[in-house]
Amino acid sequence: MAKAGSSGTGKSGKDKGITAKGITAKASKGKGTTAKASKDETNKAKAVKPNRAMVVVAHPSAQPFRSPPKVLIAGAGVGGLTLALMLHARGISCRIYEQASAIREVGAGINALPHAIKELALLGLLPALDAVAVRTSELYYMNRTGQVVWREPRGIAAGFDVPQFSIHRGRLQKVLHDAVIERMGPGAIVTGRKLTGFIQDDGGVTAWFTDSIDGSGSETVRGEVLVGADGIHSVIRSHYHPDQGLPRWNGVQMWRGCADFPAFMDGRSMIIAGGMSGKLVLYPIGEGETPETRLTNWVVNVRISDTPHPPGKESWSRRGRLDEVLPHAARFAIPGFDVLGLIRSTDSFFEYPMCDRDPLPRWTHGRVTLLGDAAHPMYPVGSNGAGQAILDARCFADCWVKAEHPWQALLAYEAERLPKTAEIVTLNRKGGPERVIDEVEKLAPAGFTDVDRVLGHDERKAIVRGYAGKAGFTVQQLTKV
Repeated sequence: MAKAGSSGTGKSGKDKGITAKGITAKASKGKGTTAKASKDETNKAKAVKPNRAMVVVAHPSAQPFRSPPKVLIAGAGVGGLTLALMLHARGISCRIYEQASAIREVGAGINALPHAIKELALLGLLPALDAVAVRTSELYYMNRTGQVVWREPRGIAAGFDVPQFSIHRGRLQKVLHDAVIERMGPGAIVTGRKLTGFIQDDGGVTAWFTDSIDGSGSETVRGEVLVGADGIHSVIRSHYHPDQGLPRWNGVQMWRGCADFPAFMDGRSMIIAGGMSGKLVLYPIGEGETPETRLTNWVVNVRISDTPHPPGKESWSRRGRLDEVLPHAARFAIPGFDVLGLIRSTDSFFEYPMCDRDPLPRWTHGRVTLLGDAAHPMYPVGSNGAGQAILDARCFADCWVKAEHPWQALLAYEAERLPKTAEIVTLNRKGGPERVIDEVEKLAPAGFTDVDRVLGHDERKAIVRGYAGKAGFTVQQLTKV
């Protein structure tokens, strides 16, 4: 996409945007403005009781919008789909354009923390999530030989009003996708459309999309604003930041997969083990094929390079190989759990470089802004990536309702979310809450007999809980009146 001649905020009100074909276009002006949780626990979380800090916002009509969309959304990932639901709940018309030819259940497991689940619960999605996810009960941080460094309850068990969910990313995306189609109609998501250009003026944004499969045909759409929710390789972000270069790699390669495997601990526990040189992550993300098994997610993270330049884009979701991952996985020994057996039981798994991008000084350019990984891609530590995209969506929708002008809404959204997410990106680069096992490994690489003698309880608590406070998911933050 060619660089625009103006951000769209100047007095001229014109953005000399150029389509991918190099043809300058003028836009007409528009109008501006699991082991299942116990029965008691399940009932408690399903019956989320709104208080002054949790006000359910819902548009009285579930009918699809028939007027042109006010908000154009590029990208049907977690952030884009949640934004559509948030806007619809407030009576704001929108439409999503997705480059992929279909929305498929791809990826591996993720954790959605209570600050994000609270927002999805207010959209009425808790029962749908319960049907496909596991309510995480506890988290263990361990060294590579399985000695416990820190342990804490999670979700309902930790005192939150809503659970933490361990879930397959594709299943979370499907829950959101199905809700959008049900509430807004099949026309709310247009797949197989690649954004090739856009231009803005005083009245709105005109965007051009082509068929993402063969490049044939084109579609011109008009809205009041355009939101780039198109991921770490965002077209819209690169339009305004053409010199940003490749994503920043920390040298860590991740192998991720899931398989039906015997349940461990209480069937709802999460383990993060290792240290600076490598980590193992284990947690169930769904019911198994038998009562004794769970669909179990695993991740092996190992530093393999010192270069900041990641592998080519074609290697971002390359199928993993057993002969490459098993030697790294053999470093870890979790008592009572067959790590290598789990990996060997996985039909197929993938590898990814652990990447992020430097925080931007601004997301918003006139009537165009960014959301989710397009705005703030971060290392996948602290279980926070998808959650921050969900929080972005809630904030954007609230700012739109309060603002008198689209520009005002976008700038208010950026002012609220950019500093918070930039801080999380920085914290994740330092290890996030997982830094607790990094520090213990530095001090006791061969293990310990008493972890308190290695790193005191208060010091460990400060690392783990301090991150939770910065990321906005402490019990106090989510239950305050």
